[in-house]
Amino acid sequence: MIDIDWDEFKFFKQYSTKKGDNFEVLLDFLKSHYLMTNIQEMYETMANDDIAQLMLNKRELNSVEALQKHLFRNFNVSP
Repeated sequence: MIDIDWDEFKFFKQYSTKKGDNFEVLLDFLKSHYLMTNIQEMYETMANDDIAQLMLNKRELNSVEALQKHLFRNFNVSP
């Protein structure tokens, strides 16, 4: 498991095409910066980070399955 580098996130966010929603930018950041493709790894990384955990809680995403449904619903990503 990795620790999210929030300074790198801020730099990534400046050039992101998704403006406004930090959670969506964070998902893109995890996919591109850390090359994460495993939803369970993404969820565990976010659940073990205080800031990312707040983002998960705000969206009531409290499991890997909930994150998977969110991704499928919002990004048309197949499970």
